[in-house]
Amino acid sequence: MDYEKVLREAEKEGDVILWDGGNNDFPFFKPDLMITVADPLRAGHELTYWPGSVNIRMADVVIISKVDTASYTQVNEILENLERVNPKARVITAAMPYMVEEPELVEGRRVVVVEDGPTVTHGEMGYGAGYLMAKRLHAEVIDPRPYAVGSIKEVYDKYPHLGPVLPAMGYSNRQMRELEETINAIPAEAVVLGTPTDLGRYLKIDKPTAHVKYELQEIGPLTLDKVIDDFLERVRL
Repeated sequence: MDYEKVLREAEKEGDVILWDGGNNDFPFFKPDLMITVADPLRAGHELTYWPGSVNIRMADVVIISKVDTASYTQVNEILENLERVNPKARVITAAMPYMVEEPELVEGRRVVVVEDGPTVTHGEMGYGAGYLMAKRLHAEVIDPRPYAVGSIKEVYDKYPHLGPVLPAMGYSNRQMRELEETINAIPAEAVVLGTPTDLGRYLKIDKPTAHVKYELQEIGPLTLDKVIDDFLERVRL
């Protein structure tokens, strides 16, 4: 793919080009405003993981998220690292409150929790928001390991740090089928989805599903609205 050609075509279409690099990319072109999110539950990774170590140094603005669930020590570690490698970056601190659609499907029930795959595998988190929500609603979380098949079982062997959650793996049609088979084999009353997308759109799940979602809640005087307004004024849009 010729990314310069993609850029030139995009320049013809809009006044602003928005690049979303996900969790594994940095921009293929130099942005006029670069916003990087740092996760205090993984404090230190911003210096040692690729390409996060690039993104934290390039950032004009760093959002330190999850300050409602992280400790003061974890948040402060990111602030200290940022002061060392990119002291000019503006800092926004934000909570990440999570909510669930149809909580009555989860509360007090036997559930299986499906979490975002990259977060709980090579992201090194044992669990995510789905598990936290299930515990908040006093659900009984069923350990999926005894029911895992094929490549899903191999994931547990490769990532022994995983908690009693099911990583959403869908890197091939076969793996998606095995994920579906694993979910349907678990004797749960409902499925808690802590995934960015609703897996019910791609899999035939034989149980009710409850989708956990996030909201960004800025804490302090600096907000994303302020950052973007300043940027648009600077570039005279």
